[in-house]
Amino acid sequence: MKTALSIAGSDCSAGAGIQADLKTMTMNGVYAMSVITALTAQNTTGVTGILEVSPEFLDQQLEAVFSDIPPDAVKIGMIPSPALMETAAACLRRYGARRIVVDPVMVATSGSSLMDTGAVDTLRRALLPLADLATPNIPEAEVLAGMAIRSRQEMEQAAARISEACGCAVLLKGGHGVHDADDLLVADGTATWFPGRRIDNPNTHGTGCTLSSAIAANLAKGFSLEQSVARAKEYITGALEAMLDLGRGSGPLDHGFCLNGYFSQYAD
Repeated sequence: MKTALSIAGSDCSAGAGIQADLKTMTMNGVYAMSVITALTAQNTTGVTGILEVSPEFLDQQLEAVFSDIPPDAVKIGMIPSPALMETAAACLRRYGARRIVVDPVMVATSGSSLMDTGAVDTLRRALLPLADLATPNIPEAEVLAGMAIRSRQEMEQAAARISEACGCAVLLKGGHGVHDADDLLVADGTATWFPGRRIDNPNTHGTGCTLSSAIAANLAKGFSLEQSVARAKEYITGALEAMLDLGRGSGPLDHGFCLNGYFSQYAD
């Protein structure tokens, strides 16, 4: 069985972060492991607290995984500080980690900040050059590319700018109003659009975590980058269409879909 590792923060509501990653990777047919960068007190409405692990403990977790069960792919999500990014990058280099997908989580869906301001430079310098793929949404890509994005042409320019500067492929997610849910993959100088449709579902907390984890799982199983992106988009579209809502009236809580055997076909 292929293996995948998520390096990310914990979400106690299990809609995003490590918990969403583990569920998604499992449903996509790989053995899922986790290294936690921070504990968060959050739900679909906001983040009320963040408790970072120490760089020393992060390194211990990474050593425990890589020295015993080397992952076939790695997904990196929330890493809130420069020191933790440097620690993660050092271990990934030390073990020659492969098939790395970086989801540059800066702000939660609720609008809460999840990354120190100074960490963006470290992200560009230390982590993204190690990645095979970065998966920013439009606001994150605007920060990384240093430009506004309001059209498909500007999406192409920003993705190309990030890819060239950081030396990795970029999947720029279009779900923030530029053009429906069309995503753009720029890899080796080639731009490929993945058409999507906007689904009227309020349960969007953690969709970025789920997409990047599904991509990593498919890369671990040996699919190409384009195949992995296509399969991951199909998976998350089906999940959103299922319209599962676990809330009790106070707010939507999504991603129970990851537990549905309904999506077991993606394990192949």
